[in-house]
Amino acid sequence: MELFELIKAVILGFVEGMTEFAPVSSTGHMIIVDDLWLKTKEFLEPGSANTFKIVIQLGSILAVVVVMWKRMLSLVGLYKIKGQTASRKFNLGHVIVGIIPAGVFGVLFEDYIDENLFFTSTVIIGLIVGAIWMIIADKFGPKRPKITSLDDLSYGKAFKIGLIQCLSLWPGFSRSGATISGGVMLGLDHKTASDFTFIMAVPIMAGASGLSLVKNWSEINPSDFGFYALGFISAFVFALISIKFFLKLISRIKLVPFAIYRLILAAILIVVLYL
Repeated sequence: MELFELIKAVILGFVEGMTEFAPVSSTGHMIIVDDLWLKTKEFLEPGSANTFKIVIQLGSILAVVVVMWKRMLSLVGLYKIKGQTASRKFNLGHVIVGIIPAGVFGVLFEDYIDENLFFTSTVIIGLIVGAIWMIIADKFGPKRPKITSLDDLSYGKAFKIGLIQCLSLWPGFSRSGATISGGVMLGLDHKTASDFTFIMAVPIMAGASGLSLVKNWSEINPSDFGFYALGFISAFVFALISIKFFLKLISRIKLVPFAIYRLILAAILIVVLYL
């Protein structure tokens, strides 16, 4: 691959890493940047280009594991979080019931999503509808959240948040936007909803990446591996930078500012593409 093509991998990794944890849709941003500027489908097979956008999210997910290592180890009984008791403990069961809905729908509709929704036009719809959902959550959610720690999360609420996460299968809606907003509506504070969102993302994105790799393996040339590796490393590095910053920011400014950004971005895209 030429040098500029490899630089494109770093740019997409940057976009992924900096937007994965904000409720603005990292996949949507990558599709926008790629469709309007980088155009990876000009030098990658279409299936390989779409797979790349999913696989480099693993870099961001690895950053979650690194930053939240205590919580991750506690899920498998290798670390005890302060304040946990037998009746008050966030465990692997919460994660499993939370990821089942999106996992099932993701498998059922993977082909349809890959073939019909990875376009800037569909991202615009997701940006707008997701923004409205976030504004509703901030304006009409409980003013005094009852759940301020993952250890207070019930299995029922974990499953309901998992159902809401299915909205993020539409590119541009945003997994973080869907689940953080859903968590807030169900009585979680913004920080706890964000923590649960990030932890659920680890198995969800690992599974999605694995399925996409298997499905499109024949379209991925050995010469693409460097492109994939650079995108992965770039996403990991920039995600490490953004995670802690976001977790502090979301508790302070909540969701509406992100929703406004999404609406402005959607309006700009509509003007540029259709007017």
